[in-house]
Amino acid sequence: PQPWGNYVLFPVLKGKGKVVKKKFSFIEVVQFVLAKKKKKMSLLEKLSKVLTKKQLSLLPRAYEQVGDILIMELPDELVSKEKVIGSIYLNHFDYVKTVVRKTAIHSGAFRTRKVKVVAGEKRKDTIHTESGFRVKVNVEQMYFSARLAEERLRVSKLIGKNENVLVMFSGCGIYPIGLAKHSSLKKITGIEINPVAHKYAIENIQMNKLNNVQVIQGDVWKQVPLLKGKFDRICMPLPKTSEFFLPLALKKVKKNGMVHLYYFINDNDFDVEKKKIKGILNDSGRKTRILRTVKCGNHAPYVYRYCFDIKVY
Repeated sequence: PQPWGNYVLFPVLKGKGKVVKKKFSFIEVVQFVLAKKKKKMSLLEKLSKVLTKKQLSLLPRAYEQVGDILIMELPDELVSKEKVIGSIYLNHFDYVKTVVRKTAIHSGAFRTRKVKVVAGEKRKDTIHTESGFRVKVNVEQMYFSARLAEERLRVSKLIGKNENVLVMFSGCGIYPIGLAKHSSLKKITGIEINPVAHKYAIENIQMNKLNNVQVIQGDVWKQVPLLKGKFDRICMPLPKTSEFFLPLALKKVKKNGMVHLYYFINDNDFDVEKKKIKGILNDSGRKTRILRTVKCGNHAPYVYRYCFDIKVY
């Protein structure tokens, strides 16, 4: 019901006005045409107004969202259109305040990438919300993947009560915080080499009011051997070159513990790469078994991020 002057309106089926009037003599039956709601243009329709069919075919349909920042990737042929495309994204999505374009791929020891603001607020910091908690992120100065939200939840559900967990390559704290928030672990330690990401991790732990999360800034090769005792579970969310750090993790995991190793694999090479991981496990001198491999995100055409859940006996 909606108020209309001194009346309250109730909709009735077409042709049933007389029936209603007969039953409720005090009502007044009126008939009028409701204005049709204007159909909102789709994103594709908006883009087609500024791009040719050929240009539209070159535009990647996928984009990444971190907080209120939308990250897009454009081929060289569309770079000259970056501002107009960015403005369309900005105006189409209510939750987007900034649009950036990737100008380089992840590289270097910190696995960072350069981005350029093309529309909206001139910033690269944002607050990202995931599974009921928030973290502050800089989309250029640290490695961060919003696409691993479901994977982080999956791992958190595997964690037993009072486990002591280690996260190698912990970044801005997204893994330690997410696992601490959604499990009954005792303590979780994160190690991150990037000093900027580490600074954000400290701020994020405080923002989420956690007292069982510890983060250490430094190289895992130097810091892991200094840690006292062994861990029930070790997470290695660095999908590129993480296999080189696997022997280090195997030395620090308890008997009957778990290692979650992330790895980029081209589907055509899956069997070869899995054999390589098994070779590293066999050379460790510890009895191990790959319980499962979980496909958790696309990295490039035919290249996926896999997680190897490794049981250590």
